[in-house]
Amino acid sequence: MRQVSGSDPARSTGRDAEQWAGLIWTLVRTDFKARYHGTLSGFVWALLKPVTMFFVLIGVFSFIFASDPVYSRNLILGLFLWDFFAEGSKAGIISMHIKGYLVTKARFPSWIVVVTSMSNALITLGVFVLVILTFLAVGGGVPDVTHLLLFLSYVAALVAIVTGISLAGSALFLRYRDLNQVWDVIIQAGFFIAPIVFPLKILPERFHFYLYIWPPTPIIQFSRAVLVDHATPTFKAHLMLLAMSLTILATGSLIFRRYAPRAVEYL
Repeated sequence: MRQVSGSDPARSTGRDAEQWAGLIWTLVRTDFKARYHGTLSGFVWALLKPVTMFFVLIGVFSFIFASDPVYSRNLILGLFLWDFFAEGSKAGIISMHIKGYLVTKARFPSWIVVVTSMSNALITLGVFVLVILTFLAVGGGVPDVTHLLLFLSYVAALVAIVTGISLAGSALFLRYRDLNQVWDVIIQAGFFIAPIVFPLKILPERFHFYLYIWPPTPIIQFSRAVLVDHATPTFKAHLMLLAMSLTILATGSLIFRRYAPRAVEYL
């Protein structure tokens, strides 16, 4: 007598993963087309904002920090990393609300909506990484393999931080609609807390710890160290960055798992 076996869990998981990958690609492509549909320059607009800000700030502050020969490189590096943090987190926080029609009408993990909402900011960051590395290579200051890998690890830590903030914010925003306004205020103030426009060394060292609590600060400082100064942050500093990024990601995931299942009630 032939025995009828049940469904293969591994095969089912593989099908689910394939379907999710297809959905992620569709959402990323749709967001990209929707954002730049009808524009003359398309994706170039995503780069114009930080580049324009760079020229404005370099024009205003270059005479103040004229004695710093790498000020312009530090500024543009900080601006693009900050731009991803700001744009990615703001898009992530409102993602569940904006795409509520998908959450209510289709069956798939809702975290996909949050993660893909950051795709445009992530693409912009990816293009910037290529541009800055090319710029450094032309200027003769290309980093070695170790420093390059460290920089990419900092970018990965930044992505993890933004993902954690987006997961928590997207679930909480459905209940507390003022959250995006509060986050906008934090972002505006945070631009001047992070050492983007000013070198961190101009502040007394006793204040550095408080600035490093703000997540973009260690990312920006460590990236400048390996790409511009060709220096390596300490092992302890790397452990602290790892702990910060994993804590934010884990906390965001826990909040999302706690509140996201009831998201339909608030859409």
